[in-house]
Amino acid sequence: MWHKGLAMVLMAFFSLAACQPNTFQEGERLYKANCANCHLDDGKGLGALIPPLAGADYLSQNRERLACILRHGLNDTIVVNGVTYAEKMPGVPTLTDIQVANLLNFINNSW
Repeated sequence: MWHKGLAMVLMAFFSLAACQPNTFQEGERLYKANCANCHLDDGKGLGALIPPLAGADYLSQNRERLACILRHGLNDTIVVNGVTYAEKMPGVPTLTDIQVANLLNFINNSW
């Protein structure tokens, strides 16, 4: 009887784990909903207006700031791959901490 109960608990645990969304796919969905309009689907940005995310040195040099930038936006001039960008970036204050993490995971692993 104990083994049957243990089996039921394990089955429930693995069933619930399967319900969890794929965090990379969730990050991709969030990127398309919140970022792709400006940074484009391929992360290459919009010329001199919007900086690229694909191959951007800014991402690796400013990892500690990225979550805050996503949530609160950016009003400063930044330099990405030697090019200066001054366009303001709106933040997405409604993102949860997990959504920010999934979004950054997608961005950092896509290009």
